[in-house]
Amino acid sequence: MIDTKKITARGRPRSFDRDKALATAQRLFHQKGYDALSVADLTAAIGINPPSFYAAFGSKAALYAEALWLYEANEGLDVATALAPEIPLGQGVAAIFKQAADAYASGDARGCMVIEGARGTVDPEAGAVARSRMEASRSFIRDKIAARDLPQAEILADYIMMALAGLSSSAKNGLPTQRLRTLAAMAADGVTQHIEEA
Repeated sequence: MIDTKKITARGRPRSFDRDKALATAQRLFHQKGYDALSVADLTAAIGINPPSFYAAFGSKAALYAEALWLYEANEGLDVATALAPEIPLGQGVAAIFKQAADAYASGDARGCMVIEGARGTVDPEAGAVARSRMEASRSFIRDKIAARDLPQAEILADYIMMALAGLSSSAKNGLPTQRLRTLAAMAADGVTQHIEEA
């Protein structure tokens, strides 16, 4: 493999910090969305010129894919803990929805970066990346539910993703945190009722 630390692209500052640049890009993508940002916007915020940008990240879409991974790693919902086998499913789903209500309404960038990117990105490559991350999340949730030997794992996973999308959209539109929490609790009640009726 090539030691990239020994490669210096023309125009890239000696102090260029790729991790810091990625974090900056992630915040911008979350705040403004993929389509609203140009390469010029990104290079200005990061502090490098376009040739250095492409040398460091390959393309705007490739940077966006990395930014989505960073968002999930740092700000993603802790679904694995919430859906641990020892936790009742209804309780776990309620915890996921409450996490979402709080997370999606916090900071300058409201809503879920992945969900909003999946449904609101015009660029086909970037949109496909976001949708693939959403599908990975849905599959993870489905598998966690299926491990409990519940036959309705598929539809419950769809319901959970639908509820998360609704919470994200509502947060993006400015709904206050407390009202989001109320909606989250109502959505969790729907899961509990479905389990009890099954």
